[in-house]
Amino acid sequence: MILAVSILLVGGVLAFVLFVRPGAVPPPEAVAPTAHLEQRKAAIYENLRDLNFEFRLGKLSDADYQKTKIGLQNELAHVMAEIDSIGGKAAPPPQKAPPPQKTQWVCTACGAKFDRPMKFCGECAKPMEEAAS
Repeated sequence: MILAVSILLVGGVLAFVLFVRPGAVPPPEAVAPTAHLEQRKAAIYENLRDLNFEFRLGKLSDADYQKTKIGLQNELAHVMAEIDSIGGKAAPPPQKAPPPQKTQWVCTACGAKFDRPMKFCGECAKPMEEAAS
């Protein structure tokens, strides 16, 4: 009798511990549709770097280097075209910022102009204010 109760108790504890509740399992992470293509692109770039390194060391002939390089570049072009067709375009490259506009510092008293900020005018020694031009 004690043996049967012990077995039931151990079985109940194991069932409670090993039972997976649906709410306890986190939802799967969303995988980007181009994740496998991005991994392939990274691998091709790494292969191109290795190829270039081995060519510089003299392990490859010029003909082998060119043949392998062209093959990897073609494969990379196909992968990137597939990424673009799926719509997983990366962010466009940052555009150059417009050149900063020159700010001139003008003395309100005498009208002298300076390219750098100054607290006081170099001509009349009165306080300066910034004026955009």
